[in-house]
Amino acid sequence: MEEAEKELERRTKFLSSLIQNKKKAIEPDNDDDDGERFKVHVRACDMPLPLQNRAFHCARVHLESVPPGNKLDSKRLALALKKEFDSSYGPAWHCIVGTSFGSYVTHSVGGFLYFSIDKVYILLFKTAVEPLDH
Repeated sequence: MEEAEKELERRTKFLSSLIQNKKKAIEPDNDDDDGERFKVHVRACDMPLPLQNRAFHCARVHLESVPPGNKLDSKRLALALKKEFDSSYGPAWHCIVGTSFGSYVTHSVGGFLYFSIDKVYILLFKTAVEPLDH
């Protein structure tokens, strides 16, 4: 019985280490000079890691440009992210930014990211573009 318990404990430790390594691999790099100020939390995601990192970088750059004490212009951040992704990854990207909003959207495969930085929530998603038949 003691051998079975040791084997169970060994397997539990192994699985825990796999889970921790997986989390480290998919979590964004939060090692900023700002500490917790611009820490990213991914809320939901269906997007390749390089695109996620591009969104995090673009959002951070925009947030860093807001002078201390000034209010964030959510529309400007949404526009900046949309333009960045439209120009880099093709048309039909949509972005919603705010401190409180609800949504229910349909997105293209691999084109959905919902994350927060500080207390700002950002929903970035892509939809398919189909030509109109007249």
